[in-house]
Amino acid sequence: MPHNNTQEAAATDDAARFGNPRIPAELNTAQPHMFHLGALPRTQFEGGTLRQAYEGNWPILMGQEASVVMVTLEPGGIREPHWHPSAWEINVITRGVATWTLLDPLGHSEHFEANVGDVVFAPQGSLHYFENKGTEELDLLIVFNASTEEGKDDIGIGASISKLPPDVLSVVFGVPAETFTKFKKIDQSLTIIKRPS
Repeated sequence: MPHNNTQEAAATDDAARFGNPRIPAELNTAQPHMFHLGALPRTQFEGGTLRQAYEGNWPILMGQEASVVMVTLEPGGIREPHWHPSAWEINVITRGVATWTLLDPLGHSEHFEANVGDVVFAPQGSLHYFENKGTEELDLLIVFNASTEEGKDDIGIGASISKLPPDVLSVVFGVPAETFTKFKKIDQSLTIIKRPS
């Protein structure tokens, strides 16, 4: 069957929309489609932990623009306010109650509680965070349409404010610039933090 330009354009468009469907040559295990996410060591932060399957540790995700993260927040734990310039995320609450704040690029803001079985969508580019205000641990499963490591694909509020000049922040917030010179300097995403006890 001869190809035409319309068919080739459709295939190119599909690859751009859905990712490269190739199966990576790196797949040399008996079960390349299975990943034991729960068996990974936890990455520990002050207010909780995370484990992630992404293209760096699960070869089948190479070129697929997908990753999944298991997050546990201790009581008082906070996922640092942040946004992903290149990814949306779907969050499923599996234990506890997550208190969410979300501000999307259109200026729509929401503040709500998400319970076990609830699903929260954070659009690409939306400023968002969640926290555990309860007395028990909070567990979430997060699916991203990006295959980069969590904490390296987002812009945290701490690093963002640290990079802006105090005189500009003074104008934005209507307080003296000295207010911001006292802030601690943050160079990268904090990912998970905790309220002081």
